[in-house]
Amino acid sequence: AAPRAPSLPAMCSRRGGAAVMVDAFVLDRLREMRKVHDELGAQLEDPAVQANVEEMLRVSRERSKLDSTVEALAEWESLEQRLEEGKELFNEEDAELREMARAEIREVEEAMEALDGRLKLLLLPTDPNDDKNVMFEIRAGTGGDEAAIWANDLLSLYSRYAQSQGWQSRVVSASDSDAGGVRDATLEIKGESVYSKLKFEAGVHRVQRVPATETQGRVHTSTATVAIMPEVDEVAVEIKPGDIEMHAARSGGAGGQNVNKVETAIDLTHKPTGIRLFVTQERSQLKNKELALQMLRAKLYQMQVEEQQAAVASQRKMQVGTGSRSEKIRTYNYKDSRCTDHRLGSNFALDGVLTGQIEPIIQQCIALDEQERLKELGLDQ
Repeated sequence: AAPRAPSLPAMCSRRGGAAVMVDAFVLDRLREMRKVHDELGAQLEDPAVQANVEEMLRVSRERSKLDSTVEALAEWESLEQRLEEGKELFNEEDAELREMARAEIREVEEAMEALDGRLKLLLLPTDPNDDKNVMFEIRAGTGGDEAAIWANDLLSLYSRYAQSQGWQSRVVSASDSDAGGVRDATLEIKGESVYSKLKFEAGVHRVQRVPATETQGRVHTSTATVAIMPEVDEVAVEIKPGDIEMHAARSGGAGGQNVNKVETAIDLTHKPTGIRLFVTQERSQLKNKELALQMLRAKLYQMQVEEQQAAVASQRKMQVGTGSRSEKIRTYNYKDSRCTDHRLGSNFALDGVLTGQIEPIIQQCIALDEQERLKELGLDQ
């Protein structure tokens, strides 16, 4: 009898030693997304669309969001083709050719395994706010004067992080504390994909350290709360004129040269919610009014998001919006030079974190969020 040919390696991606193919569901969904990509490409060729600059930009943006999906799907289909060719080559009688086929199949399998996770991530719905700029609010919590100093330290931390990302940031509202620091402050942060990263920073930030005012050397625990609000336009949030009470005020401080004799500041109250904003950042009353309304829209939109999230119960650790104002997400321990993220269950070097080096934390938060969302879709296996 003729010698038996060696068995063909499993031709698909592997996990835990078991060979598995990418779900047919995943491939079907990706092919649907490619079809949409093609349709949007056809729209860009339409003279009616080309004549409307705004519509053309919108279609281009929508199509570009699907580029990576189309490229990844094409890569998978190319690997499938190589796999079929490897199978055919493996059936040859020549031992050398079979060995070449075995090596090719092994290489393709590894490439498929690496691509498998990416394909599933591409199915996750994108957050429509991810590309938006944000209003970043920091409020001193429990801890008295030390909490205000801690809030100011966080303001410095996030300003440095924004700078490291190439974003623009400016303080648009702040209430100073008598003992130093700030009772509350709002940063406007503009740049590429700002909300997609900073949305995971919302929650209670706890610090454990010996305050500068402490004479006995005792460690105090203080907190500050961070809220992240994507900037939204007038269409997304309607503000009725009758719901707001607005007054002009002087923007200066307690006296001396800081007092502005012209009433350029805006004191705005939203009557249905009780939200009050005192905006002094701009030099003209009109610009301060625009900024105050912009901040109010962001706050009202965030309240809507939190209500929607609360209505849909979820056990995800990385849930954005639900209980974000009360959930303790991070502890900064000065004695041990350690920063602990409670959602990740991981520690980070405090010195780096305090100077704005939080990109590793944020990337791990993004990864955990992706894992949890894949699990909800049943694609985590």
